[in-house]
Amino acid sequence: MSGRDPFCQPRRARHGAVLTLVFAGVLVAGAASGAFPHGDRRAARDTARSAAPAGHHEDVARAAAEAMADGKSPLEAAERAVSRSGDRWGAVYSRGEYEELEDALDGRYTGVGLSARRERDGRIAISRVRAGSPADDAGIRAGDRLRSVDGEPADGRPVTEVVAALRGDAAGAGAGSPVRLGLERGARSWTETLRRARLSTEPVTVGALADGVTVIEVSSFSKGVGDQLRTALARVPAGAGVVLDLRGNSGGLVAEAVTAASVFLDGGLVATYDVDGEQRALHARPGGDLTRPLVALVDGGTMSAAELLTGALQDRGRAVVVGSRTFGKGSVQMPSRLPGGSVAELTVGHYRTPSGHSVDGTGITPDLETDPAGPAALERARAILSGPRG
Repeated sequence: MSGRDPFCQPRRARHGAVLTLVFAGVLVAGAASGAFPHGDRRAARDTARSAAPAGHHEDVARAAAEAMADGKSPLEAAERAVSRSGDRWGAVYSRGEYEELEDALDGRYTGVGLSARRERDGRIAISRVRAGSPADDAGIRAGDRLRSVDGEPADGRPVTEVVAALRGDAAGAGAGSPVRLGLERGARSWTETLRRARLSTEPVTVGALADGVTVIEVSSFSKGVGDQLRTALARVPAGAGVVLDLRGNSGGLVAEAVTAASVFLDGGLVATYDVDGEQRALHARPGGDLTRPLVALVDGGTMSAAELLTGALQDRGRAVVVGSRTFGKGSVQMPSRLPGGSVAELTVGHYRTPSGHSVDGTGITPDLETDPAGPAALERARAILSGPRG
């Protein structure tokens, strides 16, 4: 299945009718960037909640065609049809909006280069600043607090909404548009006005812990991530333990998640799924590394394609899963072109882990539950990999 599940921040369909997780992925974990799962760009994408009824695509297309024939907006008619359908994660995009999604799929986005996370006290903290970005040029650092965006308080809001404001999605702001940030560092508070720029994602990063343990963080499954993960693993010394950090990874290309599974599995089942009742299966390619000790680190922001990978590694006994229960987003959406050039993406099915566990609405329970926030979770993962081995 060439799948598609959203990541970057959530965006509301026009008139606020449907909340969709487009532009959500990297950002739930906190990255102000994103990409979208979309193998051949006409196939299914993972998303969440209930499946649309049979014929739902036809109903939406018919509403759009009838509106066009009456001289009305086919886009608005399609949005109303999706809203009435009960498909919570269904969405309709204009031609321009869908082109933005395609750009995101290829790892390009408009933003200021900040990754953010919500702290336990509800405040928003900067977790990473992309080198050479507008935020980097302004001297913003990881650990700074983000107090407001264009005068609107950030504290207490979902990090995805804050990132949406940084990107300027609601206003349709593009590269060069200004955004005013209220910031705090220790006792210092100040305001910084940045101009958004076209940036690219860095979905795979590598770090090191004590005892020779390597951390490979995968923030999204955009195009090429599976091969990037394979390359990163090849540079890790033989036998060294690896922490695969999937915290905050809210998805991406399902095909890339399967490629990632192939890095650690020697063939075999990755997941099953259904599309309009037809059962299908996803398999890893043979030749993956079966000997390297592996811990998968997850949290409530681990979604969709990231859950698909986590479930495969857990069910196949390839990794110890550490952290907190994952989000539980495991449905399949299909995009279709509508009259007038807009695109509807509607839910048609669900996927399951190799053992038959349905992820949608339930998530994945870690083998070892622990607070996934901060360095303590990484230390717990390191201790597992550095402990006695039989």
